[in-house]
Amino acid sequence: QVQLVESGGGLVQAGGSLRLSCAASGRTFRSYAMGWFRQAPGKEREFVAGISWSGGSTHYADSVKGRFTISRDNAKNTVYLQMNSLKPEDTAVYYCAARAFVERLWIGLGEYEYDYWGQGTQVTVAS
Repeated sequence: QVQLVESGGGLVQAGGSLRLSCAASGRTFRSYAMGWFRQAPGKEREFVAGISWSGGSTHYADSVKGRFTISRDNAKNTVYLQMNSLKPEDTAVYYCAARAFVERLWIGLGEYEYDYWGQGTQVTVAS
């Protein structure tokens, strides 16, 4: 089992940047595919970005492509989401998620595909 803790959220002006971190417990982090999701008030949780356990594959929602970058540091048991050119519509609670025992380049796009979730971190983008 793995525990996930997000950090790095906050209030930022439109056009600004934030870097979210998701620290994972356990010695098998390198075998977990990781994803970032977000949920805005009154909306369903949606996929933002994902990275395979090998790090060799990434995928982004169209709404963030070119602005957000997902990466992982297996030595630090941490996955990151670098968010640039932030927009007010990026305002949401951001969650990281993990899934083990998948193929090397697997990335899940649906929240039901992940087994473990963090508690979330709030990102607010002011216009």
